[in-house]
Amino acid sequence: MLKAVAALLLAASPAALAPALAQAAPAPAPAPAPAGPFVLHALPYGFDALAPVIDRETMELHWGKHHRAYVDNLNKAVVADPALKGLSLEQLLARVSTLPKSIRDNGGGHWNHRFFWALMAPEGQRGQPSAQLLAAIDRDLGGLDKFKAAFQQAGVSQFGSGWAWLVVTPEGRLAVTSTPNQDNPLMDLAPVKGTPILANDVWEHAYYLSYRNRRADYLGKWWDVVNWGRVNELYAEAIAKRR
Repeated sequence: MLKAVAALLLAASPAALAPALAQAAPAPAPAPAPAGPFVLHALPYGFDALAPVIDRETMELHWGKHHRAYVDNLNKAVVADPALKGLSLEQLLARVSTLPKSIRDNGGGHWNHRFFWALMAPEGQRGQPSAQLLAAIDRDLGGLDKFKAAFQQAGVSQFGSGWAWLVVTPEGRLAVTSTPNQDNPLMDLAPVKGTPILANDVWEHAYYLSYRNRRADYLGKWWDVVNWGRVNELYAEAIAKRR
């Protein structure tokens, strides 16, 4: 009996055996995340905590896919260059014009998103601009309404992908600016340098599922989820460092 089975197997064509061999082959193991110094931290709130301004699916994709890719690719780039060992993210950004483009794109992407998540909060945890911040907005930007209009315009007018920013300049003044792609005002090549205290992501992946191509609508609704408590802290810290 065994000899008969063996004879049948030997006589079978390779094409006939292929489906059985394919089924028996083990599935490839997923590639491990690249080791490196930078980590994708958990969000400070649930995926649906900012709905309806930012929906759950957008948050899952934005944090879990886009931000994760920046962290993984940054780790690959840093590990590949021994000269970058031990440098913090801020140290990399401060000399990014001298580094490979992968550091600029992925280092900026990681810093920007890590910063961005903390600038939003669930209902009941958002607060209001502090008296100190409002006084600076009045002095430098003509009041809260004018500041919001300028900030939204910076986001709307940013061609393609990028970010809108509120920064404290080296002179201690507030300024609204924007950057393309994943650049930010901490980079040595930024046209307007400063300490960021507020930022909004105007890449399409940040809003397209809910707003389609209506970037202005997204920018207008985004004020409803701003974590003003965190913005107040960042402003106070930036001013304290100058004293």
